[in-house]
Amino acid sequence: MTLRTEALTGGYIDPVHDAQSTFRMLMDGMARPGTVKTIVPPIEPPAPLGPAAGAIALALCDNDTLVWLSAGLAKSPIAEWIGFHTGAPVTREKSEGRFAFIEAGSPIASFGLFALGSQEYPDRSTTVVIEVSRLEGGAPLILRGPGIRESVTIAPIGLPDIFLRQWADNRALFPRGIDVVLTAGRQFLCLPRTCKISTGEI
Repeated sequence: MTLRTEALTGGYIDPVHDAQSTFRMLMDGMARPGTVKTIVPPIEPPAPLGPAAGAIALALCDNDTLVWLSAGLAKSPIAEWIGFHTGAPVTREKSEGRFAFIEAGSPIASFGLFALGSQEYPDRSTTVVIEVSRLEGGAPLILRGPGIRESVTIAPIGLPDIFLRQWADNRALFPRGIDVVLTAGRQFLCLPRTCKISTGEI
């Protein structure tokens, strides 16, 4: 199979350094939920995958990492792009994906369809990367939990209406459950499964 041109370009310029930089930002983001981060490497994945989501894919995926893509991404050169730059194979089964990527505006089925880990190995779960329109300017959501002093407010635009219900179901599974990363362009924020998310003003 011939790779499309889009799959060959737009990756890290300095793969080792750039991957390490993105990985450190992700770890800090997971430790401090709701903190907006901006990726530094000038990465440009094929549309409709955003730069932050692409940087996360290149930093975390390898040839032993199964990746699940939402319908819009699966129809694009993204599978080839991730495969060329990381060696990671794509799976059609949500429960097999170590990482899942969902483009902006795509419907999100139950988080319970992804790998949720086990009581003994809760880390064997899917990290779901969801692209939204923006990370600021929407209805406020209040985060509480580990890594947060009292509370943090986020206001993403583009989350599906059922997200809060899905999140409540996910959090009830702790220590099992998925972790979520919201991305918008070059920015991202992390929502580890330990977060409690509610609506309203502080």
